[in-house]
Amino acid sequence: MLPQHVELRQVKYLNNLIEQDHRFIKRLTKPGMGFFSFETAWRTVQGFEVMNMLRKGQVQGVNKGDVQGQAALVARLFGVVA
Repeated sequence: MLPQHVELRQVKYLNNLIEQDHRFIKRLTKPGMGFFSFETAWRTVQGFEVMNMLRKGQVQGVNKGDVQGQAALVARLFGVVA
């Protein structure tokens, strides 16, 4: 049962932006034939998302062409020595 205030919207392409956004992840993970555990999937998708955001220039504080800043951010996020 849904609460009274929930509105059902039946628009064919309402979530198209969401579907298009994760299409690149499906393309990257398909050759790997899936994941062996949820933890592996979680870490891999995190990496894909960070790299995609960097490529699109969506990270605040790091410019799109600032390679050193991007490398430092990735090192901080994932605990990798830059």
